[in-house]
Amino acid sequence: MSTKSLKVGSKAPAFNVKDDSGNNVKLSDFKGRTVVLYFYPKDMTPGCTIEAQDFNKLLPHFHKLKAVVLGVSRDSAERHKKFRDKCDLEFPLLVDEDGKLCEAYGVWTMKSFMGRRFMGIVRTTVVIDAAGKVAQIYPEVKVKQHAAHVLKDLSGGR
Repeated sequence: MSTKSLKVGSKAPAFNVKDDSGNNVKLSDFKGRTVVLYFYPKDMTPGCTIEAQDFNKLLPHFHKLKAVVLGVSRDSAERHKKFRDKCDLEFPLLVDEDGKLCEAYGVWTMKSFMGRRFMGIVRTTVVIDAAGKVAQIYPEVKVKQHAAHVLKDLSGGR
């Protein structure tokens, strides 16, 4: 499955995973709220740090719109906790070490860098509406201003 097979208007794939604090987190926990589920390649890397800090800085504005922000990568809970503490993040990072959540959302794909091919996470954000349907997909995200772009779209362009 790729994000190409994940369609706006379709039911978002359910999940039940641990977060960086060891809590169980299910999509159904957020029924009635908008979920900004952003997938990123790796904790502690420059682009991922910028993206996390940008979402964190705008978190109060997301909350005003009744939206929750959740970050996802295949890093361990321990590494997520270090990343969250280092960046003072106020939103949970979901643990997907086995890659099932990434696969369900179609972000685990073949990538290439400097002539080398490998499997990895394609930086993607999926917005899930209050009814659990995919409202927006941002594929192959460029970090700069991404969080602000998502916020602007959620607030109707205001």
